[in-house]
Amino acid sequence: MKPITRPRPADKKNKMETTFMELKILLPFRVFADTNHVSSIVMETSEGSYGLLPDRLDCVAALIPGIFTYVTATDGPHYLAIEAGLLVKAGRQVLVSVRNAIGGVDLGQLAETVKKELAKKKAATGKVRSVMEKLESGFVYSFDKFLKE
Repeated sequence: MKPITRPRPADKKNKMETTFMELKILLPFRVFADTNHVSSIVMETSEGSYGLLPDRLDCVAALIPGIFTYVTATDGPHYLAIEAGLLVKAGRQVLVSVRNAIGGVDLGQLAETVKKELAKKKAATGKVRSVMEKLESGFVYSFDKFLKE
């Protein structure tokens, strides 16, 4: 006679279904990233760094400039330098809206890429300021000339 054996409980890893989030990162002028199969997100807020997993409750967070990290099942971790913005998690969908984002490089090169982008932005701002000063002085000169006539 064979002994009666009870079936073993299923392993938790096998029993749990793998779930992922859908991440969309929006800039004012375009969609920066639209990614599926995101397993985790790390963000920086004024209250500190927070991590999001797919089963976390829905939330809204005000993001501060810093490093935004997300991990996909296929490509691994992605690092972005972001400006201030907002994150909204509703169910499996995560929507991030920021003023600017820089990515596409590994974490070691991200600082150098950000420095280059800031230098470009500073140069462009200087040119705009110069043009505005010329326009203002031309307007004041013309207005003064008009008043004297």
